[in-house]
Amino acid sequence: MAKKSKEPVLGDIIITEEQIAAKAVELGKEITEDYRGESVILLGILRGSIMWIAELMKRIELDTEIDFMACSSYGSGTKSSGRVKILKDLDSDITGRNVLIVEDIVDSGITLNYLKGYIENRGAASVRICTLLDKPDGRKVDIHVDYVGFTIENNFIVGYGLDYDQKYRNLPYICLMNEE
Repeated sequence: MAKKSKEPVLGDIIITEEQIAAKAVELGKEITEDYRGESVILLGILRGSIMWIAELMKRIELDTEIDFMACSSYGSGTKSSGRVKILKDLDSDITGRNVLIVEDIVDSGITLNYLKGYIENRGAASVRICTLLDKPDGRKVDIHVDYVGFTIENNFIVGYGLDYDQKYRNLPYICLMNEE
């Protein structure tokens, strides 16, 4: 008989819905100050950033536009494949514009490093990064993140846009994913 693989299960909540909302207010104020008198394009990285970009943009008191890209270095599991693939490109012309890349999580940094260079090469006036979660112990490349919501340990997590095989994105909080 073949050995059955362990099914992952939800673990402890590590960041609550209330903590996320408070962090959006804090970072929204900081971003508003940093870009005062300018406009900015919020570039959400699909699919994980959708809940975070929606919460964050409500807190930014500037002329903002939004656009989305989809790119991935993940397969169907929990580890990065190391290769970046653009699945959906920008719709906006970003030449001479301020771009704030909005991510759900910065882990290996591979995708984000590639994406930042890609945006800079498209002629953006500035490119900064805002992430809800930063996992520095998972880094494979050196990448500077301008706005960080929460720094977390090198665990696999789900919720608030983050998934496991497309499940659990709808959770209003962030929790650990454990093996049974």
